[in-house]
Amino acid sequence: MSLSKQILGNPEKITIQPQQTTAERVEQSIYFTSKSKKSKLLTHLLKSRELGSTLVFSRTKYGADKIARILRKADINTEAIHGNKTQNSRQNALNNFKEGTTKVLVATDIAARGIDVAGLALVVNYDLPNIPESYVHRIGRTGRASASGVAISFCSQDELPYLKDIQRLIKQTIPVIKDHPFQAEEMPELPKEEKNTEKKTEKKKPRSRSGKSNGSGNKDWRRRSNSKGRSGSQNRSGSQKRSGKKR
Repeated sequence: MSLSKQILGNPEKITIQPQQTTAERVEQSIYFTSKSKKSKLLTHLLKSRELGSTLVFSRTKYGADKIARILRKADINTEAIHGNKTQNSRQNALNNFKEGTTKVLVATDIAARGIDVAGLALVVNYDLPNIPESYVHRIGRTGRASASGVAISFCSQDELPYLKDIQRLIKQTIPVIKDHPFQAEEMPELPKEEKNTEKKTEKKKPRSRSGKSNGSGNKDWRRRSNSKGRSGSQNRSGSQKRSGKKR
């Protein structure tokens, strides 16, 4: 700052507040359930709530078609889009969804790229994505243009590692909804963070070869060299005396 004052004269510091991330704008929640109960839970939520347009994400094409069939049997107007559908079929389904003719649209991640529906009420992660960044892209469909949104996710036992990665990425703990009729038989627990168990080792001062430290951390070579000198002179004098006696 002192250098900038000398160069600029009277500088002013301006701080711009960063915009809220997608994860902060969207109201998120997680439902723990089993794979076999996911379709019943989805049907229950869609029928028990007065919801507008709902975008449901499936991990596979087959899963998207299956979810759409189950919802249609429950008298919920639903269409599915994925890579196996023709371009005309996908476009018609998307237009029906935007116009409100179709209440629920089931899509895979690839097929959902570019979907921009104004006033999207709800995003449902029927299957949690195995790539955490995909989760942010999904829930961002309902938080467009700084608007708030709602996103709910279903999580089975085998999807817990995905949930852990997602929460690490968004740096949030997603609230768990426990009060619903399709809970898993055993409530799953998130894998615990691995703690660093390495013990800190204290650095010991190096010792001299004589077994004593010289206090500075350096080996005392003088003491050793002096002792060598004394022992050498003693050996020489002793040998001279012995040689003199022989003569």
